[in-house]
Amino acid sequence: MAQIFLVEDEERVVAFLKKALEENGHLVDIITDGAEAIKKFPHKPYDLVILDIMLPYLNGIEVCRHIRQKDKKIPILILTALNSVDDKVNGLNIGADDYLVKPFHLKELQARIDALLRRNSSDLAQVLVLGDITLNTSNNTVEREGRKITLTNKEYALLELLMNNSNKILSRQTIAEKVWGIDFDTGTNVVDVYINYLRNKIEKGFTEKYIHTVIGKGYIFKAEQI
Repeated sequence: MAQIFLVEDEERVVAFLKKALEENGHLVDIITDGAEAIKKFPHKPYDLVILDIMLPYLNGIEVCRHIRQKDKKIPILILTALNSVDDKVNGLNIGADDYLVKPFHLKELQARIDALLRRNSSDLAQVLVLGDITLNTSNNTVEREGRKITLTNKEYALLELLMNNSNKILSRQTIAEKVWGIDFDTGTNVVDVYINYLRNKIEKGFTEKYIHTVIGKGYIFKAEQI
């Protein structure tokens, strides 16, 4: 799952991309003009930028240049109707990682997104430390303040998902699909039950609480990375 910053002003394209990306488990923030994009980009962590070039107020080339100045590593995929060699070279030269011309096949778009995310995730550490919780993905162990915490497989998967998306609100549907691999049934409270299990194991007896309920939206793991 990735948090995607989508900058696109064509309503039909926005609706199509949002539906397709969310069906693949991604979280999507939509911006429809270039000036707004450069205002909002620094205020939230993203895993990928999908950027049109022909935008109102400020074109995608300037937006790409601004984003690259703010973040040297975030993958940027330009998605545009401009298909000349010069257009592609210009986009890549100002900091884009890939360039896909409209119209495009959804499978190709997803393949390019997956490739960019894999490339960016190769630098991620196997040990994730947030606050005083340490999660080691190489051996599936969890410690808090140096004390080992025993979790079931699903509890561990839930904690890993929350920690990998710290400070992001995850809906119950997203959690269910990522941890259980199922379509979310609004008649079940399995997510809430396991959140409670996890809270009892990683928060009981400790002052600081990390897992917070966002009423009407889902859950968020609030902590700073060490």
